[in-house]
Amino acid sequence: MGRAPILVPTDCGLHCPQGDFYVDPWRPVERAVITHAHSDHARWGMGRYLCSREGAGVLRRRVGADAKIDTLEYGEALTIGGVRISLHPAGHILGSAQVRIEVDGEVAVVSGDYKTEPDRTCTPFEPVKCDLFVTESTFGLPVYHWPSEETLIKEIHEWWLANQEAGRSSLLLGYALGKSQRALALLDPSVGPIFQHGALVGLTNEYRAEGVELPETMVISDVPDKGYDWSKAMILAPPSAQATPWTRRFGDVSTAFLSGWMAIRGARRRRVVDRGFVMSDHVDWSSLISAIGETGAERVWVTHGYTNVVVRYLQEQGLDAEVLPGHWEAEAGDTDMSEEGE
Repeated sequence: MGRAPILVPTDCGLHCPQGDFYVDPWRPVERAVITHAHSDHARWGMGRYLCSREGAGVLRRRVGADAKIDTLEYGEALTIGGVRISLHPAGHILGSAQVRIEVDGEVAVVSGDYKTEPDRTCTPFEPVKCDLFVTESTFGLPVYHWPSEETLIKEIHEWWLANQEAGRSSLLLGYALGKSQRALALLDPSVGPIFQHGALVGLTNEYRAEGVELPETMVISDVPDKGYDWSKAMILAPPSAQATPWTRRFGDVSTAFLSGWMAIRGARRRRVVDRGFVMSDHVDWSSLISAIGETGAERVWVTHGYTNVVVRYLQEQGLDAEVLPGHWEAEAGDTDMSEEGE
């Protein structure tokens, strides 16, 4: 008889039979190992959660104060039913982790969402050697290539200063967990006051509590409704705030959106914004291929995104690559601009 599989796709998510736990399950299970706190990976209703210690605060805000959450430091190991589990930095958002699973010398790594580019707000990605690597492919096309951090900082500040000269406030839209804090870390507070939408405050406070250095911010609700000059301000808000009555208080406003999708012509027009800045919390094409290579894995499961393109490329390189089936496969190709971690 052959060796039992280390991971099995099921109706609840990726299951490790020997340890009887699931990685990022999408239905309630007794034991869930969570890669990070975005809502498409961390769902409410699990019996127990296991996550990185760094990510426990943001996870609790997502799954509730009463959730039973166990934690591991990056690199610390836990054995369940003969299965050795450890969590390793994914570089996606605060506390994001790759799940390393070892059974009888065989190693699988479930990467969750990840990026290898510099990010001042989370622990950098760490390549982990394995036999089987489970990877996302959100931006798995050669057209996707991210600018340097220096270029991004320059573009955002030039837009902010131009708006100030024109007497317009600057409204910068980015997802509440991860994207907004990363953008905040890049801003120079000497340019002008920085404000946060109320939906960002609690999550940003979790970043500060973990020692992430962020500029001082103010909350919109603390400012009088009338008489304040918003023309110098940078206002950080989630995409849901766009084109709502909430934005009227800022007067003449220029709106920008942070997303990897902004690398594609027409994406800014579909978002109906004045500017689009190319900032993603996922790997671009070249980093995706490099990260897979660094694992040394001969087997690769590809999920969420341009799965078929990536699988075909990896197969041409001689790897045993396939699209992860079931619910994961149904998500593949969902490349609109609604994804939380884009």
